[in-house]
Amino acid sequence: MSQNPAFDKLIRLLKELFQLDQPDLDFGLYRIMHARADEISQFLDRDLLPQVKDAFSHYKTADKAGLEKELQQAIEQANGLGVDPETTAKVKELRQKIAEQGVDVTGLEQEVYDHLYKFFRRHYHEGDFLAKRVYKPGVYAIPYEGEEVKLHWANKDQYYIKTSEYLRDYAFILKPGADDPMRVHFRLVDAAEGEHGNVKEAEGKNRVFILAGEDFIAEENGEAGRELIIRFEYRPATMEDWSEDAKANATAAAKEKPPNQKDLREDAVRRVLAMQDDSLKPWLAELAKNHIKADGEQADYSRLAAHLNRYTARNTFDYFIHKDLGGFLRRELDFYIKNEVMHLDDIESETAPRVEQYLSKIKVIRQIAGKIIDLLAQLENFQKKLWLKKKFVTETSYCIRIGCIPEAFHPEIAANEAQRQEWVELHAIDELAADLTTVAYSEPLTAEFLRAHPTLMVDTRHFDDAFSQRLLEAVGDIDDQTDGVLFNSENFQALAVANMKYWGSVHVSYIDPPYNTELDRQSGKFIYKDNYARSTWASLMADRLQSGASFLREDGTFICSIDDNEYPTLREILNSVYGGDNFIGTIAWKSRDSVSSDHKISLNHNYHVAYAKDLVANKFGGFPLNPGDYSNPDNDPRGPWKPVPIDANKPGGETKYPIENPNTGDEHYPPNGRSWAFNRSRYDELLSDNRITFGIRGTGAPKRKLFLKERTEKGDVNTPVSIWPDAETTQGGTRQVMSLFGNKVFSYPKPVGLMRDLIRISHLNSNCVVADYFAGSGTTGHAIVNLNRADGSRRKFLLMEMGDYFDAVLLPRLKKVTFAPDWADGKPERLATEEEAECSPRIIKVIRLESYEDALNNLEPRRSETQSDLLASQQAQGADGLREQYLLRYWLDVETRGQQSLLNIDAFTDPTAYRLKVKRPGSEETREVNVDLLETFNWLIGLTVETIAAPQRVAAQFKRDDDPDLPKENPRRLLLDGRIREAEEGPWWFRTVTGTTPDGRKTLVIWRKLTGDPEQDNLVLDEWFKKQGYSSKDSEFDLIYVNGDNNLENLRQPDDTWKVRLIEEDFHRLMFEEAES
Repeated sequence: MSQNPAFDKLIRLLKELFQLDQPDLDFGLYRIMHARADEISQFLDRDLLPQVKDAFSHYKTADKAGLEKELQQAIEQANGLGVDPETTAKVKELRQKIAEQGVDVTGLEQEVYDHLYKFFRRHYHEGDFLAKRVYKPGVYAIPYEGEEVKLHWANKDQYYIKTSEYLRDYAFILKPGADDPMRVHFRLVDAAEGEHGNVKEAEGKNRVFILAGEDFIAEENGEAGRELIIRFEYRPATMEDWSEDAKANATAAAKEKPPNQKDLREDAVRRVLAMQDDSLKPWLAELAKNHIKADGEQADYSRLAAHLNRYTARNTFDYFIHKDLGGFLRRELDFYIKNEVMHLDDIESETAPRVEQYLSKIKVIRQIAGKIIDLLAQLENFQKKLWLKKKFVTETSYCIRIGCIPEAFHPEIAANEAQRQEWVELHAIDELAADLTTVAYSEPLTAEFLRAHPTLMVDTRHFDDAFSQRLLEAVGDIDDQTDGVLFNSENFQALAVANMKYWGSVHVSYIDPPYNTELDRQSGKFIYKDNYARSTWASLMADRLQSGASFLREDGTFICSIDDNEYPTLREILNSVYGGDNFIGTIAWKSRDSVSSDHKISLNHNYHVAYAKDLVANKFGGFPLNPGDYSNPDNDPRGPWKPVPIDANKPGGETKYPIENPNTGDEHYPPNGRSWAFNRSRYDELLSDNRITFGIRGTGAPKRKLFLKERTEKGDVNTPVSIWPDAETTQGGTRQVMSLFGNKVFSYPKPVGLMRDLIRISHLNSNCVVADYFAGSGTTGHAIVNLNRADGSRRKFLLMEMGDYFDAVLLPRLKKVTFAPDWADGKPERLATEEEAECSPRIIKVIRLESYEDALNNLEPRRSETQSDLLASQQAQGADGLREQYLLRYWLDVETRGQQSLLNIDAFTDPTAYRLKVKRPGSEETREVNVDLLETFNWLIGLTVETIAAPQRVAAQFKRDDDPDLPKENPRRLLLDGRIREAEEGPWWFRTVTGTTPDGRKTLVIWRKLTGDPEQDNLVLDEWFKKQGYSSKDSEFDLIYVNGDNNLENLRQPDDTWKVRLIEEDFHRLMFEEAES
């Protein structure tokens, strides 16, 4: 602590800004910042204060305090001599100097600290920077550039980075590696279950984690053995939430208000560890042990307290990453200085020395704030880089329909116990009845059973890599046969990875995002910053809608489900993304039949908002023509028809004339204010072609005959209306999910029939690609499977979902509906017909991505000895010295460069062994996995894959060129001694991918393992390349990618056009092109 309270207050705030105030938090950026916590603290504590003092040092001779002390001494001296002090020249001189030139240096320093504190405190709130530009008390200013309409929200310039995974379910293991790992879950109580579930959140009150009132702890059987469940509610605290123990330890002032998060956290630890249940004793003993910090030091608090602190902090801080924090804070600082530091009226009336002091103060504020902003911007830009960099594919698996797999693989599939067990659990294949035409179930399964059930999906997750690689090579035409792609990832990241491949290729994009309702908030479906629910939601939607829009074709359609709560905001955001002129319309859907008392008017509807990428090019369709609307009462040879009026809203003239009924002689005119749809000449043509009818009896008004066959051939559809009162309701969606799983595994799923109709009307192309990046339970995929079976089309789907129900609901659902069309109580009621089987998904590809938190957790700042010595040198010290500049602007990028999550090019020497630590969603459990570099690169270059070959291994012998004409001292060329040969344990490994890039170039990607001997590696590569016949297939490929430096270009003939690129170069460029732009 210094002797200056204003400085100490500022330092406390800055340590909060730089995340140094919670040393026990060891996750995410907190862990990285702790690595340099001492240096940053030293800069704040020891370097900033002297810089402010130094800035005012030239006022030392005019320091008011010093001058007043000198004046007092002169007065005392005069009094001692018996002279009136006010008559002495010294006293007069000092009084004049104090009045005209005296500077209150301490006061100036105090003002600087106060202004810096006020400025940063205004814009910072619990880990995030918010725009709060104060124009005058109670009035905020927003950036405005002359637009006709301005859409603005508090977090508009920020990326929303939260996921609800750690809110709903946070897990950790007490005994890693043990037979009984003792897994503990903190689980959020669903709104419907909690006693406060129907209590509306009080405006402006912060939500906190509160131990559930009853049955807050229980032991359950989990996937890895016993699990302990500790339940919490997430809501504003009330006075009733004080426990007697907590209240007894609280101050008198604290008792006047509801408990805060710290009170509730301590109370939860106390209540849990005080449980007397004998069955829980082993759990409580482990939870009560002292926590071991990341540095190995034993903490003075329990393991339960450590994890509860981490759980509450993780869901309270850091909701956003600013898109340009440095620019934002510098602009706001200028605004702050002009409005709250500069006072032009004072300048006019002050003396020149006073004005100089005034300007010096402003200069110091700008100087010190600028350094703080530099460090803050470095941290935020680093996080932005991690957020925007395209994430690694951590796992790729394929679900392939048995009917698409060569029969040679059937015996291995039938013998796979894990696959059989999954089919029993999902499809109850052990209960399928056998008859004269079907093969009976058996253990193990038989190849005959597989052939008899061609819609069973083989999941390569259940097989080793060698089998999966052989299978993919045998199946071939991978992307052409892939009817569904599923991303298990936060959707912002999935959209970024898929962007290159799907850019401008999606016909229909449908999403059903969180509606930002109280139910969404209480159930953890949407996690938001307190007091910023609407702006948080706007930030969530804006960036994802912008990214998703790039996927749409020019003739594509976007549809979003929403309710009244955020409908206005959604419309404004969509207007900014697609343009208001591309609005198609809004469909009001009756979503439920029941009546609710949660509003003054029971809300029984939702909306489906439709936009075109380009309204002129858009191919929005409609419902298929209904044959029941057509008949053929006059036996017209052209088939069934229906009569339609022939009047139109046109001006008169040639289209306003009498039409005589040939049967009655009556004349008919168009209704008042309208005309006929065509002129007399066209009418006569239609009449002579028997396309005009006067009713069944022939006595009515003229109408035109529209023929079903002709309209069908033209592709005519029935135009959808804006109100759908008779579509399936949410209750229907719930029943459908329950029929598939036997219980309610997902709340409020959209009904399949509704999704079928929305997809059907959204585009005229029945072989379209449909994307859904809020996939939820997978209703969109289910509807597409049903539609394809109904009309024999080949629609494809792209689904993205982060939630834990990806593996619990979405993926199993698609496997189930592929296997059988009809279900009841979790079991198939009817298997697919042969025609339905052929129209079922052939391949569903599952992609799992590295998360933002994984990217952070794989970083460990490292500083070399040379760097440390340079920074410690005398020349590097001082204000604006090398050490300060490095700390403020560069250390994060320099000390994490080349680490695993930021692309370690050196690790490309073995493409099968690039390792990352990844966390299970909603868990503290970390496992190390091999990144799928091959698949990651395919997505980065947007490759439409045709073949993925199984790996080849080769061996080779070498010799040196013994050319007798060369001098002995000259180096001899390395040559192959014989041919390369395939060898199971050969040191040289190759795997190839072929396909087409988005710009149409035929591409070959060669992955290889490097041995560390470049001469041998490249000699083997050249020979292997020629052996594959690639060098003679000059017209087959336009582009060849290879990892590692190579000489393949030397094999190119003069008339060859193919080019060779290094995988590493394009990998880095494409992975970071958004992050570094």
